[in-house]
Amino acid sequence: MNRELPQGYQLIEGPPPVEAYLTLRRDSGLSPKTREQAVAALPGSWYACHIVHPETGTAVGMGRIIGDGGWYFHIVDMAVLPDHQRRGLGDVVLTALLARIRQVAPPDAYVNLLADAPGRRLYARHGFADTAPISLGMALRLG
Repeated sequence: MNRELPQGYQLIEGPPPVEAYLTLRRDSGLSPKTREQAVAALPGSWYACHIVHPETGTAVGMGRIIGDGGWYFHIVDMAVLPDHQRRGLGDVVLTALLARIRQVAPPDAYVNLLADAPGRRLYARHGFADTAPISLGMALRLG
């Protein structure tokens, strides 16, 4: 899978600026986060990239990897603003994230993510599969 970046967009290595990150999360339907959370989270990325629409200077898509850099990689913050969806931008971001892992990870690297309904087809096209019934994702939200 190697989708080309549509004309009029620029892929940038690294996470978007904090305010753009917060806007991307909120406006794409991910859970909103605080500025403090973003400031703490973004430097903790193992790798990140985002897409800018140069005409407006707006960050319109993003994705990050968190992990240990050895064998375990978790893809997070996959988001594209609604006005820029259905153009293959999520595909470009995911391709870039997986390419980075393939560059440096050992052959038995474990890559996972939590797949909300809108992204499941994208992830499946890149080889991700449900882990159930062998293992199930679990979560704990601290109140």
